[in-house]
Amino acid sequence: MRAEPADRLRIGYHASHEQFAPSELLGGVQAAEQAGFDAAMCSDHFAPWSARQPHSGFAWSWLGAALATTTLPFGVVTTPIGRRYHPVITTQAAATLAEMFPERFWMALGSGEALNERVTGERWPAKAERDARLGEAVDIMRALFAGETVSRRGGLIDVEEARLYTRPNVPPLFIAAALTPETARRAGAWADGLVTINQPLDRLRAIIEAFREGGGEGKPLSLQVHLSYADTLEVARASAHDQWRFNTLSSSVAAELKLPEQFDAATRLVRPEDLDESILISDDADWHAAQLSEFAELGFRDIYLHNVGLNQRTFIETFGALVLPQLRGGA
Repeated sequence: MRAEPADRLRIGYHASHEQFAPSELLGGVQAAEQAGFDAAMCSDHFAPWSARQPHSGFAWSWLGAALATTTLPFGVVTTPIGRRYHPVITTQAAATLAEMFPERFWMALGSGEALNERVTGERWPAKAERDARLGEAVDIMRALFAGETVSRRGGLIDVEEARLYTRPNVPPLFIAAALTPETARRAGAWADGLVTINQPLDRLRAIIEAFREGGGEGKPLSLQVHLSYADTLEVARASAHDQWRFNTLSSSVAAELKLPEQFDAATRLVRPEDLDESILISDDADWHAAQLSEFAELGFRDIYLHNVGLNQRTFIETFGALVLPQLRGGA
């Protein structure tokens, strides 16, 4: 892992398992490193968001290959609330990666979506219970990384004499995935940092302030930015509408829908122009650099770029040549 100043702005590449086969996605992160991106993160889904998206590879297998074939640090957005993954299993998976690739792996932990978690046939809990489960899961995982033998009964998540036999020298960071000030405030006390997605600047300020008020003062802030870049504005807008229109849904709605077809139905009336608030859409690389600079000024140290279109190599090469140097120069 490259040695970098703690306050240096890092520009990362987001690898979307929903849109690309794992083999193609692996080539994408390798190309991103060659183009000058500093880091990467990926989703962890069982199903894609839309029937127009054909993939959903297993993130943990893919992360091993990605870490082994690049020098980039990697993060994954996952949920250990005891539905698709029990926190004991998430801890073992994370510990294995962190032991093999020291201080290059982190986890963004959230309360999840029905789209991915209800596939095991378990009841899908309401938001309040999911948040409580996440709190229990974090406690369990931290105890396991500390070398404790963990047994829990009577709470929301049961554990029986679990012990982590392979532990890294340095545990991975537990980053809170938060889309609202309420979630960010609750996470301030337990999280090692915060990651959220691009929203209007006033909403991002509110999320940052809530995280700090909840105990996150001084902890690192990361941002995942959904953008659409193409050779023409028309293509960029059409790509965003085709691949990522569900981004207009509120987090409370998105957490409850169960199938890609339901996301398509819920967004059937979304127009291309309705995406301007949630996706940065332009064919102008300089415009994108200016927008991203505003996020950096808010205090986000790590900014992960997700080009929602399918033209990944064009995006990687153009942003590596034109956008990343501007951002670093401005920082």
